[in-house]
Amino acid sequence: MRLTIRHETTYRFETPAASVIQTLRLWPRGHDGQHVVRWRLDVDRNCRLRAAEDAFGNQAHVFAADGPLDEITVLVEGEVDTQDAAGVVNRAAERFPPALYLRETPLTAHDHEISAFAEEVGSSAGGGELAALHGLLDRLHSEMEFAPGQPDGATTAAEAFRVKRGTAQDLTHVFLTAARGLQIPARCVSGYVRREGGEPQDSPHAWAEAYVPDLGWVGFDPTEGVCPTESHVRVAIGLDCLGAAPVRGSRYGGSGETMTMSVLVQDARASRSYRRS
Repeated sequence: MRLTIRHETTYRFETPAASVIQTLRLWPRGHDGQHVVRWRLDVDRNCRLRAAEDAFGNQAHVFAADGPLDEITVLVEGEVDTQDAAGVVNRAAERFPPALYLRETPLTAHDHEISAFAEEVGSSAGGGELAALHGLLDRLHSEMEFAPGQPDGATTAAEAFRVKRGTAQDLTHVFLTAARGLQIPARCVSGYVRREGGEPQDSPHAWAEAYVPDLGWVGFDPTEGVCPTESHVRVAIGLDCLGAAPVRGSRYGGSGETMTMSVLVQDARASRSYRRS
């Protein structure tokens, strides 16, 4: 499938900021099942974008913009060819051994309730790591409510699991914590997903990847309840969704910051047909 993607992020400040520094993880890389046809990144301020790879092998860009700034917008758009690989990720950039992804973070810290849940699922699956991971996928998708919206960056896996609801990032953090509790390396993936109808979304997507012997890294999307399909576009990885966040940064001065996002992921054939009509 060829997917067209348009993702716009706008920051607004009630009191203008003197300067802004941002790190962007918004540029997808190719691997088996994913080929970037075209992609562009634009910032609506006079600044220099510096491209680099971060520690995890993600394609990153850094920029600094001087103010006063009452608003700044970052736009990425392009086309990506995808194929359904049953969630298996091959020939992607890898910088660390799988064991690194057993490391917890403040957002994915050990939690007794999640550990007990993971042990129950693993015992009932009774078929090794892959069966346990599919069990976690099914149970989290059915038992936790997906609450669309922009992640707040502060909700922990334990907090989301207790209320049984959260954003795609929250559900992913619960999956990571549960998988690591079973001593299965797991990491966060940030990216995009085309949902039925190709309707606009108010944030990018997130899901998990876990390491399975003899298969390698395999994706699990607890929000959608599936392993990633041709409707998914993989962009960045990290120990948690904050580490793989599409946009992170800081500002000097200013106050009253708000952020809005608009994401549109469509089948390229459908979107071209719509434009012609």
